[in-house]
Amino acid sequence: MGKSVCVLEDDEGIRDVIILLLREENYDVMGFSSIEDFNLNAKNLTPDLFLLDVMLPDGSGIDICSGLKTSETTKNIPVLMMSAHAKIGEINRSCNAQGFISKPFDIYDLLKRVDHQLNLPS
Repeated sequence: MGKSVCVLEDDEGIRDVIILLLREENYDVMGFSSIEDFNLNAKNLTPDLFLLDVMLPDGSGIDICSGLKTSETTKNIPVLMMSAHAKIGEINRSCNAQGFISKPFDIYDLLKRVDHQLNLPS
């Protein structure tokens, strides 16, 4: 497999589509449906990218983003935020994400943004 992506998305259909698309592009993908699930299983993960939904059943992806950006082990890992309701300004004020994807999203735009973040020069 290629580089790894950690997806936190509560909508099963959206999560499954994202995982399928990214795996088709040879990314190693781990998917989580809630903050609880993410916290229980992602503690020891250091993926190459986090893709986080903003509105989750048990909290906010913005809070997860903020935590990732303040942790020594994950602060340099790019984060892309997704939402149908939040606005880019809200995301920028609340956490230090590298990008924002508005839902519904274009499949090709999503892949382009993920690819861009994962292939930036070090």
